[in-house]
Amino acid sequence: MPESGRAPAQTEDHIPHAVQHAPAATAARRAGLLVTLVLGGLTALPPLSMDMYLPALPEVTRSLHSPAATVQLTLTACLAGMALGQLVVGPMSDKWGRRRPLLVGMIVYVLATAVCALAPTAELLIGFRLLQGLAGAAGIVIARAVVRDLYDGVEMARFFSTLMLISGVAPIVAPLIGGQILRITDWRGVFYVLTVIGLALTLVVWRFLHETLPPERRHPGGVGEALRTMRGLLADRVFTGYMLAGGLAFAVLFAYISASPFVVQEIYGASPQTFSLLFGLNSVGLVAVGQINGKLLVGRVSLDKALGWGLGIILVAATALLVMTSGVFGDPGLVPVAAGLFVLMSAMGLAMPNTNAQALMRTPHAAGSASALLGTSSFLIGAVASPLVGIAGETTAVPMAVVQVSCAVAALGCFLLMCRPWRAAPAK
Repeated sequence: MPESGRAPAQTEDHIPHAVQHAPAATAARRAGLLVTLVLGGLTALPPLSMDMYLPALPEVTRSLHSPAATVQLTLTACLAGMALGQLVVGPMSDKWGRRRPLLVGMIVYVLATAVCALAPTAELLIGFRLLQGLAGAAGIVIARAVVRDLYDGVEMARFFSTLMLISGVAPIVAPLIGGQILRITDWRGVFYVLTVIGLALTLVVWRFLHETLPPERRHPGGVGEALRTMRGLLADRVFTGYMLAGGLAFAVLFAYISASPFVVQEIYGASPQTFSLLFGLNSVGLVAVGQINGKLLVGRVSLDKALGWGLGIILVAATALLVMTSGVFGDPGLVPVAAGLFVLMSAMGLAMPNTNAQALMRTPHAAGSASALLGTSSFLIGAVASPLVGIAGETTAVPMAVVQVSCAVAALGCFLLMCRPWRAAPAK
């Protein structure tokens, strides 16, 4: 690998789209809004599967006569399935195209979700939640790969920012939808609704999402070929740098999601309604900055510069939270802490779409495998970081802030030391 770290396949980025892509891909790109809505639905489905179910956990415990710890495994199983499923589906989509693996994954998702609604025991529910996550991962990984097939350079960064507008709303509204469903039915009704949503999305994909990876750009190999491809991607220092920077930034987000209910409600005494309001505002901040990134910054500011600013702001906000929660200057109260969390979350709108865009721009030859590595690394790093926020109990927010500062420092370090943005050519 040359010192610049540029992957040999990077030269494909400079080939005009008309040469790179099949006519179907060009037509799909021109479909614009429809493609955005379909891909947004695919990326929103896994968060809906996770978060719509959250208000039902106590009822599931009572209904299935199982301990809370066992029922919690239904969440862990779904999350693990989403992480591992991307490693399987990504290479499959490079071999067989995007459409067939996606449709198979969606059909399995619908069937697994329907069985979850009928599950008589917690053990069966855990097993099919794992299968639901494995199948639902197809939407996440193939949606990113389709974006790479259709777009390049600043266009891809803009599309990822637009996609964040749709997928970013899902975690906000999912618990609210789940709560309303529970007003008229039991926890099984949540899975029935998810089954209907999955079936509708499957039909939309079958009808409107055309194949975007032409046969001449597919990989004919099997598992060994997929592993060699992933090994080659990880050997690219710059790609790995973007992957780690994005995964560590995602861990900062996971730490916030895991700790914020206890920090806001138990430590600072806010009501559940106040917590919901603050959670929603933070999510709106993330989506809004993502739109600023896509509509105003991309094309005017280099992607690396916007990414660097995002990671830097995350680190500053996390450091401020650590100072406030450590009590060095006394008890700051809820408002300053909430403001710090808002700034930290909003800066994710600069970090997350740009790490994905920069990493995938290097991998037109293996967008499915690259998307799988990006998604799996984010889930796994986030899953490791999340439990650490409660290591000192529920009465202090210091562990949350320590985890966030540590991950933010590591993310910025990976970006600067491995990606070396001062040497990168401007994005096309």
